[in-house]
Amino acid sequence: MLTHFDEDGAARMVNVSEKAATVREAVAAGCVFMRPETLRLILDRKVTKGDVFGVARIAGIMAAKKTAELIPLCHPLNLSAVEISFDADETASCVNMQATVRTTGPTGVEMEALTAISAAGLTIYDMCKAVDRGMTIADTRLIQKTGGKSGTFERTDEQSRK
Repeated sequence: MLTHFDEDGAARMVNVSEKAATVREAVAAGCVFMRPETLRLILDRKVTKGDVFGVARIAGIMAAKKTAELIPLCHPLNLSAVEISFDADETASCVNMQATVRTTGPTGVEMEALTAISAAGLTIYDMCKAVDRGMTIADTRLIQKTGGKSGTFERTDEQSRK
């Protein structure tokens, strides 16, 4: 059942006031494919705009904190932690990104983790577009989530992506 619609089909914000505050965590991932030369510039810290991973990490954290301002029906949440990591895959010529978001509250943080990945990928693109406009941001996905009434979700096809 889709909970963002009322009985007449109108969009609504879900009422979470009766839900218990529990520890919740979500992990999302994505990747940015690029030319090998672009990845080498990032790894050698020679991108003229600066530290690509450092700036993308800050952008992802900021985006996670502002998710409710970007996605119309999301609840504003008090986030406990946002962690973003980057792993360069020189064989595939891409940067793998992962975001972990935590809170204690009445609703999950899946959208915050996905928003963090999206903003981090866009920031990598922005910082490197002068040398590689053909980059592709891909595979933004929820890896797992824990907490809440619906319990744990864990993506089962993740091993096939590596």
